[in-house]
Amino acid sequence: MNRYPLWKNILVVLVLVFGVIYALPNLYGEDPALQISARATAITAADQQRVTDLLQQNSIPVKHIEVVNDQVLVRFANTEDQLKAADLMRKALGRAFIVALNLASNTPAWLSALGAKPMYLGLDLRGGVHFLMEVDMDTALKQMRERTVEDVRGFLRGEKLRYQLVAVEGSDIVVRFADEAERAAAKEAMARQYPDLEWSPREDGKVFFMRGRFSDKAILAERKAALDQNITTLRNRVNELGVSEPIIQQQGDSRIVVQLPGVQDTVRAKEILGATATLEFRLVDGTPSEWEEAAKSGQAPAGTQLFQQRSGQPVLLKRQVIITGNQIVDASSGIEQQSGSSAVFVNLDGKGAKRMSDITSQNIGKPMAVVFIENKVETVEENGQMVKKKSVVQEVINIATIRDQLANRFQISGLDSSKEARDLALLLRAGALRAPIEIVEERTVGPSLGADNIQAGVTASVVAFVLVALFMILYYSLFGVFANVALFMNLVLIVSVLSLLQATLTLPGIAGIVLTLGMAVDANVLINERIREE
Repeated sequence: MNRYPLWKNILVVLVLVFGVIYALPNLYGEDPALQISARATAITAADQQRVTDLLQQNSIPVKHIEVVNDQVLVRFANTEDQLKAADLMRKALGRAFIVALNLASNTPAWLSALGAKPMYLGLDLRGGVHFLMEVDMDTALKQMRERTVEDVRGFLRGEKLRYQLVAVEGSDIVVRFADEAERAAAKEAMARQYPDLEWSPREDGKVFFMRGRFSDKAILAERKAALDQNITTLRNRVNELGVSEPIIQQQGDSRIVVQLPGVQDTVRAKEILGATATLEFRLVDGTPSEWEEAAKSGQAPAGTQLFQQRSGQPVLLKRQVIITGNQIVDASSGIEQQSGSSAVFVNLDGKGAKRMSDITSQNIGKPMAVVFIENKVETVEENGQMVKKKSVVQEVINIATIRDQLANRFQISGLDSSKEARDLALLLRAGALRAPIEIVEERTVGPSLGADNIQAGVTASVVAFVLVALFMILYYSLFGVFANVALFMNLVLIVSVLSLLQATLTLPGIAGIVLTLGMAVDANVLINERIREE
């Protein structure tokens, strides 16, 4: 006889139904898929038919083709067909289309409408990619010294202290003065302003120097700041890639581990994670004839720097940087209205907007250039050994005449393609890396290995459940049946709650679920033994 009130029974039934509904998506799985989108136009029915014809002509079997969110979504039965189709599409469709590898959920529409989603799978179950990255700390410290040189120059000018030179020499910052009195006055002021620098006086004949060296504490702080900012930037970039449940963590004092479950397009992931692209805005100096003359002589006039445009033509820019990519708070790619070419629309922070406004208001009618800067690491063979070479690519991507006073929002054009515009916008949104990073280890966990792990985990769980269920029925008869039903619903509720929380299931997680079921069995055994005794 049921001694519980009706509302409690109804509540139990509702909880069980709720659990079954939200656990169901985990039974449907995912299909290897291709997402094909056009770079500059919308996807049409003709594009979908072209994709279908290409697959049929090359005898690549397909489960389903449809247009979803202005993309052609092609589902396959296995990853081998998916990879063959990806190579085919990239060759046949060319640069006009973007072909991306993905995993498409098989969850029915009515379950998706209820917000029911499957659990995320970890790297060991779903497959994916593991990167070990090393932060270039030497470059981080070099950049710190260069920033300090600019600060020292500005500080000395602001304090009306005369100097002849401020420069970096090795690991020191050197300041040169004309006489002892000027050096003494500057030393006292700089000791207050820069407590992290240890200043020591030097003389060379009638020239008076001061050498500043960063303390060990300041160097450690800079190394930690570089590592922390790079981790934050990598997290932002991974979020832009749309990877679910990534793992990004520090390893040692200069390395970062990045694990991306479900990522199949590792080339794209490496491009975005390792990119160190940023921008500088500078005023143009001189005329085209002066640019050519400087390029031939290899010497730029004082206060200027020689750059190359993408066309290969030289151009002289002022050394003073107006703003950098670090002062960009938002960026989006799009199409420029006048020319129809790809562009990036940027928003500046308050400090950057004020500086841009001040500079452009004083230079209306003059040209301003956008410099694209990227650090690259290439592996080349030297004397029979593979050696990594670091290089910095600096090129002017755009020169435009300042028509009006600019504020916090404007656009950058002159990019080669919409892909470059999207990538640059992504990197600017995610923030610049404090220091370049290098991928020193890369491991790919294939979907087949992940499937083997899932199969092993599921087999272990099913075998354990069946054996326990048989024991309970044989030993406790009807009470054993009740215990088995409770055990099964316990499993369903665990899976449904994990799915609702969008938790990540890993191989140790499966072991944890099996352990939980084992503890539930122990509880049922104790209850049934107590019933027998009484």
